[in-house]
Amino acid sequence: MSLSKQLLLLISALFLMIFSLNFVLSVENIRSYLEGESQVHAQDTATSLGLSLSPHMSDEKDPVLETMISAIFDRGYYKQIKLLNVEGEPLVILSNEKAIDGVPAWFISQLPMQAAVAESEISSGWNISGIVLVEINPNYAYLKLYEQVKRSFYYSLLTFALSVFLLLVVLQITLSSLKRIGKMAETISQGSFDVIERLPWTLEVRRVATSMNVMSKKLERVIANLNTRLESIGKKLQLDDLTGLSKRTGFDMDTKELLTSHVETYVMMIKIDALSSLVKELGSDAIDQFLKDFADILSTVSEEKDHQNIKAYRFFGSEFVILTQGLSAEQVEGLATSLSVAFGELGKKYQKTDIAHIGVAVFDPFSSKNTILLAANEAYEQAQLIGANSYYLRQGEDRAKDMAEWKELVFDTIDRNNYKVSYLGAVENMQTGEVMMEEAFSEAFDKSGQPVSIATFVSIAEKFVKIVDLDEGVITRTVEHIKANKTPHLVAINLSSRTVKNSDFRARLGGLIANNKAVAKHIVFSLSAYAVAKEINVYKEFISFAHSLNMKVIIKRFETQSMAPDLIKELRPDFVRLARDIGNGISRDEHKKEFTRTMIEVCELLDIQVLAENVKSETDFNCLKDIGVTGASH
Repeated sequence: MSLSKQLLLLISALFLMIFSLNFVLSVENIRSYLEGESQVHAQDTATSLGLSLSPHMSDEKDPVLETMISAIFDRGYYKQIKLLNVEGEPLVILSNEKAIDGVPAWFISQLPMQAAVAESEISSGWNISGIVLVEINPNYAYLKLYEQVKRSFYYSLLTFALSVFLLLVVLQITLSSLKRIGKMAETISQGSFDVIERLPWTLEVRRVATSMNVMSKKLERVIANLNTRLESIGKKLQLDDLTGLSKRTGFDMDTKELLTSHVETYVMMIKIDALSSLVKELGSDAIDQFLKDFADILSTVSEEKDHQNIKAYRFFGSEFVILTQGLSAEQVEGLATSLSVAFGELGKKYQKTDIAHIGVAVFDPFSSKNTILLAANEAYEQAQLIGANSYYLRQGEDRAKDMAEWKELVFDTIDRNNYKVSYLGAVENMQTGEVMMEEAFSEAFDKSGQPVSIATFVSIAEKFVKIVDLDEGVITRTVEHIKANKTPHLVAINLSSRTVKNSDFRARLGGLIANNKAVAKHIVFSLSAYAVAKEINVYKEFISFAHSLNMKVIIKRFETQSMAPDLIKELRPDFVRLARDIGNGISRDEHKKEFTRTMIEVCELLDIQVLAENVKSETDFNCLKDIGVTGASH
């Protein structure tokens, strides 16, 4: 029950109690007053009548006696007037038993009134000649009492109605401020730190509003500081400490996302051949400076090409890689030439004519990441044979036939539902040890029944806009799986960007969930942090849509290079799953521990659960549990 209703009922009950007590006392006082007035009136009438009759009592049969008594009795206020002689014999008796209209019987029965009776002795000289008895008719008193009670009741009712109206107005004004404070608390829990500009006039509520404003500002600063810490720690985790370039883990993550981008991409393998000889000649500080200068060349030359999708990585030691997106073969050759020239200039500084060589290979979506790196490494070996600081571009093989075969396989598999959905990667709840989530994993097979690369399969399906049908099929199968097995935990389903943006998909999903409402709470849509960050508004809308259907959302592969931490507050997913590299080796890495702790602090304020993925070591698993991660998969 709302506070306004509680206050209204309380005040109404108090008003009713006071009114009832006051009303009863008022009625009793009026009745007592009327009874007393009737008694006085009866006595006055008897006395005056006795004096008036005294001269005529010498003749008991004198008609004047009855005439005088009738004149008084006809006024109508008397129930009976009786004249008795000295022996007690009645001389005149006048009675009126008629009831007065307008007074209900229940009122008379509930409020009985004593009829006022008075008598007066009639004297003739020094002797008593008779007695006159006067009894007042109580019906007139009842009439006055009833009218007075009605007026009191209606005036009280009107006063009550006006009081309730004024009370409602005051409560509306006062509680509107509390409603604003309550709404403010809800927005704070959702990560929106608003303040109440117009403070309420009620002193106590004003203090609460002021405190809430202070708390909101403090929480906003806390989350801003935590996000800043996350970005700082995330950079330390993803960037090489010495050169500031991305690490190998960043390359692995970026190549995963490239499978769905369908843009022309090249991998440039760069190795510093002169590093071993320089180590012998220079000290550690000079070597560090050399590596920094070398990394600056990779960054500077890439920036001069005016392409944002060129990224440099340091794998380890003397091995570097550049990943280009959207550059043609001619542009890549121009980039390689610029790098060769820059390496030559750097070599002069250190009296080395041959610094490094560059091997370039096409990023092939049909091949694995290791195969692509192997091709780039072979191109590097060819570059060594060409000359100092030279490069070699290895052209990709003609894949037109393979593409046609893949397209046929993808269309045939999806149209015929000839794929398998398994439920793997159980996420264990750190506190209870129970399974809290599984992931729906699709498997596709070639004509001979052999499994094919699902990453390539999905990439081709997305390229030819069949991914929506595939995602819908996986969702439908998952719904049936949950219903058939009465699955108690959550099941995560991966969705592609095309599916998320497809309005027809949303309409069909809404229809499916409408017929399976009990299943909705078990479904979690898994979205890549990299994809979400590219189209934040689209995914924000989709997450709200999923929540409206009582389904949940997880943002996977989260790390600060893929997505800014403050976007989590805006998106409000149910789960955030850290990138695989963060969980593995966390027990030996203080930066990873600090990153995870900070992430948990942010997510706890936003009521979001943090998960870890594919944790291999039991030591790392226990470390994540101690830090406060909700769940993790092995």
